[in-house]
Amino acid sequence: MKLLKNFLITTLTAATLLGTNAALAGDVMVKNPWSRASAGMARAGGAFLEIHNMGAADDKLVEAKSDIAARTELHTHLMDGDVMKMRQVDHVPVVANSTQMLKPGSYHVMFMGLKAPLMKGTQFPLTLVFENAGEVRVMVEVLSAGAKGAMDGMGNMDHGNMKMGN
Repeated sequence: MKLLKNFLITTLTAATLLGTNAALAGDVMVKNPWSRASAGMARAGGAFLEIHNMGAADDKLVEAKSDIAARTELHTHLMDGDVMKMRQVDHVPVVANSTQMLKPGSYHVMFMGLKAPLMKGTQFPLTLVFENAGEVRVMVEVLSAGAKGAMDGMGNMDHGNMKMGN
């Protein structure tokens, strides 16, 4: 019975990936990676995405790698008194059987020293390194400078909220 359940989960996961900008490694699925177009001569940018941990064990996003900037780091936003500040973090927690959103104002991938502007309608590769799942390579879609999420202009159909019985 467990083998059948695992087969069904794998089949549904594969079906979910069709038509969606997603990648899978181990128990981790990364979906809808996006970035905003650079404003003017900006030397920094960010990437945002969904991390779905479908396994029974916690994992951590420990590194992000890209050739589009001098440095690629994991960041979050923290309140320092009355001021919101960005800070580098050594990892992003990815709790078992849950979703971790990397989004504006929260955890995100930060690009420092962009080598070229991020242009709307283009894509660039990003490699995410997880402590347990290993490396996941995704293509990040560059949306408009004012984009608020992956669905701004991407037209993806997200099946990520599908529930399966035990």
